[in-house]
Amino acid sequence: MLGCTYESLAFFRITVGILLTLELILRFRFLHAFYSEEGTLPLRLVRPKVDDLFKKVCLHCRFEELWQTQVLLIIQVILAVMHTLGIQTKVSSILSWYLYLSLTLRNTWMSYILDRYFHYMLFYSMFLPLGERWTLFSAKIPKKHGLIISPATIAFKMLVIWIYVDAGWGKLMDPLKGWSYYADPLPALDTYARHTVTAQYMYALLGPPGLRVMTPIVVYIELLAAPLALLGAYMGSSAIVYTAVSLICSLHVGIALTLRNSSLLSLVACTAWCLFLPIGAPAVSSRSTKMSTRRMLGTLLSIAMIGSMVVGNVWLETISQACDQSVKHIWSTLLHNRWNVFAGAEEYVTWEIAPGMLQDGSIVDVWGRHDDVNWNLPGGGAPCTATARPGRWRSFPYLAGLEGEDGDVLWRYLCQEWDRENDADLLTGRKLLRYNFFMLQADVLPNMGFSATRKRLIKSYECVPTEMFGTSLNDQTDRETNDDATEGEARDEL
Repeated sequence: MLGCTYESLAFFRITVGILLTLELILRFRFLHAFYSEEGTLPLRLVRPKVDDLFKKVCLHCRFEELWQTQVLLIIQVILAVMHTLGIQTKVSSILSWYLYLSLTLRNTWMSYILDRYFHYMLFYSMFLPLGERWTLFSAKIPKKHGLIISPATIAFKMLVIWIYVDAGWGKLMDPLKGWSYYADPLPALDTYARHTVTAQYMYALLGPPGLRVMTPIVVYIELLAAPLALLGAYMGSSAIVYTAVSLICSLHVGIALTLRNSSLLSLVACTAWCLFLPIGAPAVSSRSTKMSTRRMLGTLLSIAMIGSMVVGNVWLETISQACDQSVKHIWSTLLHNRWNVFAGAEEYVTWEIAPGMLQDGSIVDVWGRHDDVNWNLPGGGAPCTATARPGRWRSFPYLAGLEGEDGDVLWRYLCQEWDRENDADLLTGRKLLRYNFFMLQADVLPNMGFSATRKRLIKSYECVPTEMFGTSLNDQTDRETNDDATEGEARDEL
C-alpha cells in the first residue's frame, strides 16, 4: 500500500523532469517583468522587508543583474534535463528543489499552487531512488527488484491523500453549497465550464442538468480516489488502482480543457499519482532484509528531514502567528500545505482593460498591448481573468493595494513597457502619457448567460506629469466605453 515499484518511481522522475523543464523555459518570458531591477519588484524593495534567514536562503536575492538571473535559470533547466534523463538524480533533485524555492522567494507575489506542487515533488524526490530504471546509463546500473518502501514513499502518498481530502472537503463544506446537486442558483461546474471553446462544447452536450449531476461527482472523486488506490494496492488489484488514477487524472484533464492557464498545473497534478501505479513486476525483493549501517543512517536522515517538513506544515496551519506567515519570513513559502482550491461556485467572471492616452491623443489598451480598446467580454463569450496577459501576469491586478514606492514601481512598469515595445523614443506621438486600469466584471447567469458588464477603477496612473499634457484621459475613456457606469460611480465603488 505504501510502497512503490522502481518503474513507477522512474515514470514519476521523467514526468516531473519534463514538466519542470517546460515550466522553467516558460519562466524566461517573465524574468524582466518580475525578477529584474527594471521590473515590478526590484531587490532594493525586497531586502528591507525580509529577515536575515530569508536573505541567506534566497540565492536569487543576491544578484541584481538580469543576466545573472538568466544564468541561474539556465542552470535550473540543465538540472531539470539531468533529472529527466536520470543523470545524478540525487544531486539534481536537491539542487532543483533549492533553486526552485529560491526563485519563488525572489518574488512571492508570483507564487501559485503550481509552484507548491513542484516544491513538494522535488522535496520528496531527494529521498527517493529515482535512478534505478529508465535512465540514460541504465545498462550500467544493476537492477533491483521488487517494491521500495521508505519514509519518502509513505509521506508522499500521505501527502497526495491530504491534497485531495483538503480540496474535496473544502468543496463539501462550502457554505453556499456550490458543489452540491441542490446548489442555488447554479452548481459550480455550470459556472466554471464556460472559459474555453472545449468548455462550451461540453456545456452544449451535457446541458445545465448534466452539469448539475456531475458537480457533486467531482467532489466524491477527489475525496475517494486516493483511498481507493490504496485499497487496490492492499488487495493486489491493479485494475482498482488504475481505475482510481484514471478517474482523478480525467478530472484534471477536464480542468485543463475547460479553464485557461491550467494545462501545466493539471499535468503536474496528474504526475503526483505516478507513485501509485503498479508498473513493473511487484515481486518479492531478492535483496537481503538486513539493513546496512549506511542505509540505516540514510533512513534516519530521511525520517528527520521529512518529519521536520510535516511538523512544520502542521505548525504553520495551526499555531503559527500571522507575522510568521508574512513575506518577511520564508515559512509560508516553505511550509504552506493547503490545497482547498475552487472551493465555491464562480459568481462572476473578471477581466482587465487599461485604456491609455498617447502623446498624439489616441486611446490604446495598455494591458492588452494593442491600439483598440474593447470593453466587451473577451474570448467570444468565454471570458477569463487576465485574458490579455496569461501566466504569471494574473497576479498583477491583485497587487493594487501596494502603496508608496512599491506601488509606483509596479504601475510605472506598464508605462515603460509600452514605450519600449512601441519605440516611443523614435516614433512621434507614441509615448504613453497616462492610463486607467479597470477591473471589469459580469455575473454568471443560467444557460451560459452573463449580466451586463460593470467596471471598477483599480488605478489611475500618470506616466508623464499632468501639466505636460492637456487632454483628460477620463473624458475620452468615458466617451469610448459602452458601459452604463460613470467614472464617478466607478470611483465610489472603489
